[in-house]
Amino acid sequence: MAGNSLHETVLKNEAISALNIIPGGVIIDVTFGRGGHSKAILKQLGTEGRLLAVDRDPEAIDEAVQLQQQDVRLEVAHAPFSQLGELAVSKNIQGKVSGVLFDLGVSSPQLDTAERGFSFMKEGPLDMRMNPLDGNSASHWINSAPEKEIANVLFKFGEERFSRRIARRIVRERDLEPILTTRQLADIVKQANPAWEKGKHPATRSFQAIRVFINQEFEEIEKGLSQALSVLKVGGRLVVISFHSLEDRIVKKFMSAQAKGDNFPRNLPVTSEMLNPRLKTISKPIKASASEIERNPRARSALMRVAEKIA
Repeated sequence: MAGNSLHETVLKNEAISALNIIPGGVIIDVTFGRGGHSKAILKQLGTEGRLLAVDRDPEAIDEAVQLQQQDVRLEVAHAPFSQLGELAVSKNIQGKVSGVLFDLGVSSPQLDTAERGFSFMKEGPLDMRMNPLDGNSASHWINSAPEKEIANVLFKFGEERFSRRIARRIVRERDLEPILTTRQLADIVKQANPAWEKGKHPATRSFQAIRVFINQEFEEIEKGLSQALSVLKVGGRLVVISFHSLEDRIVKKFMSAQAKGDNFPRNLPVTSEMLNPRLKTISKPIKASASEIERNPRARSALMRVAEKIA
């Protein structure tokens, strides 16, 4: 979902092409953001087409509602990925959807708005919630979680090899004064991290890990992908853009498993028809072009995977 402060949509043309939109189709944009993909989808849909725009961020929903007022083909829902199935049933589109698009991660407006607390580059309250009205903030967690839990989160969701050292420093510093701002936390991590990766701020992995944990992002992705498969019709496309290896690993594993089909014990006489594969992958993973990366450096890490429902 990354882009510049004006939110340049990453892999927009590639995603629209991958969705294989038909004029009367039903598309779900599960991550509306600031509407870059949705606006492009609406241009491809005919008068009978429908687009359901979903987001868990209230600010994104405000933007979607403004667009909805200009286009009757657009419906808007404030919800996380894990409610995709419920939404489809309530909208009477279960099994009728011709394309589902996920643009994962944090959006540029979220990063660029200091008050949201996502960025270590901007001073702001340490929040990090995709939906600021739901759950506990990063500050609440970082000031109350046991040291071992903090270390585990940094390692599991950020692959931070100095997770224990950073967690120890966080606990020591919070005993002196509460950690309430992004810069506070970034400075603590910076001081505790002995080996800075080239081209990366030393707090990059820690901030990613805490954000993923606070928003239960990986659980939401897994639930969202599973429910996307159920709402798609046969021939419908699943298009997923990820921005780091841990996200992509979940997507790749899901698509590969569904393309392979059911698991049977080894040595059983099972034919390919009995495996019941539900997806087929479409093309190799797609990366942003050199020209797009030059125009929008945040597109560098984007990777798009595409699959089609076959059963």
